[in-house]
Amino acid sequence: MTDFPSTKYQRGKIFAQTGFKVGKNYASHYLKSLTGNGKDSADLYRKTAEDMFGQFTKLRGTALKIAQSFSIDQGFLPDEFSEVMARAQYQVPPINRTLVRSIIKRELGQYPESLFEKFDSEAIAAASIGQVHRATLKDGREVAVKIQYPGVRDTISSDIALAKTIFKQLVAKGTDLTPYIEEVQSTLLKETDYTEEGKSIDRFHERFSSDDVVTPEWLPDYSTERVLTMTYLDGVHLSEFLSNEPAQNEKDRFGQLLWDFFHNQVKDRKEVHADTHPGNFLFTEDGKLGVIDFGCVKTFPEEFFMNYLKLLPTHLNRDDGEIKALYTELNVLQGDPEKDPKEKQVYEFCKNYGFTFAMPYLADTFDFGDKEYKDLLKGYTKNPPFTNKPRGNKHFIYTTRVHLGLYHLLMTLGSRVNTVQSKEILENIFNNK
Repeated sequence: MTDFPSTKYQRGKIFAQTGFKVGKNYASHYLKSLTGNGKDSADLYRKTAEDMFGQFTKLRGTALKIAQSFSIDQGFLPDEFSEVMARAQYQVPPINRTLVRSIIKRELGQYPESLFEKFDSEAIAAASIGQVHRATLKDGREVAVKIQYPGVRDTISSDIALAKTIFKQLVAKGTDLTPYIEEVQSTLLKETDYTEEGKSIDRFHERFSSDDVVTPEWLPDYSTERVLTMTYLDGVHLSEFLSNEPAQNEKDRFGQLLWDFFHNQVKDRKEVHADTHPGNFLFTEDGKLGVIDFGCVKTFPEEFFMNYLKLLPTHLNRDDGEIKALYTELNVLQGDPEKDPKEKQVYEFCKNYGFTFAMPYLADTFDFGDKEYKDLLKGYTKNPPFTNKPRGNKHFIYTTRVHLGLYHLLMTLGSRVNTVQSKEILENIFNNK
């Protein structure tokens, strides 16, 4: 790709084109419905999502990050839209080599060929706000260099405002997306500061680097707010791991490492790696779980996080009164289900979905390769009664991204996990409160 729209005018023009395409799709769909020639709404959502993804790919940055944040089942965007936007995780074309060289020169003071013993000009990964190159330092250390696309941080506010007008067309009339958009915006401001990500890398390395988990180390002398250099981790991503047809015990091992990594983060209630998707985990040859990309790290408010965790034992106990109280506290219920039929529908759905989500904690082991369970969970995540209208605390955007992302990874792996330790962690949290 030879160009990059970094000015407010250039980006505003693309957003305007996107908004026009979205509006045109909906107007055309409505006209066809009046004449009896309309197609299923799924076709509309998929066409609209494809148009938006195509335009947002040109923008990268905030636009793609918003798409990525809403790509995992949140319950208020159409399923077809979420499926297309999930490609924001990995299907982004890299910027050209000349621009890469100029960014490194501006940020680190030298061109890559002078700064590094070796620098691969071909990106090994390209995502929403930056791309990664492999390099070798003068002292022989293998490193990964993440380069932020130009102007990303500077355009966050304007991109958010423009994107909000487009997303309004995809949700129910009168829906207020402000709290959710603001949560994404505040997270983006931190995520686009690579110095902050470097500090997160250090903290996670100190907390989790072990015989089972490996994380990179930050190299601040080769980093700025827009260039991040870290030690290189050698391993394969999920798709490559599965393509080699691993034995069940290998799938179980890595599934257990993923499960334990999640619950060990919960254990001390500090920061949580909030970007649980296949691109951020590596499976190493010596059987370790590699965890990479620490841009999206979240510390949730104590009250919200405790209520969120409490949903698991409460659903398992099938305590209707406590479930209703928690849903009300978390803003999932917005009325009395005993008096409002719509709220009753929402409550019954969430109660049964919550129990399904809590099932892995029922026994001491659980098989995420169970097709019936996978189909059951998918049936709930794909058929909420409040589609196109947000429900729940704004922090659900990221807890859902973490927890449901974990389940998706484990189901794709087909792993069998031991849940004894994880249940003890949750019990200890509530007993020590």
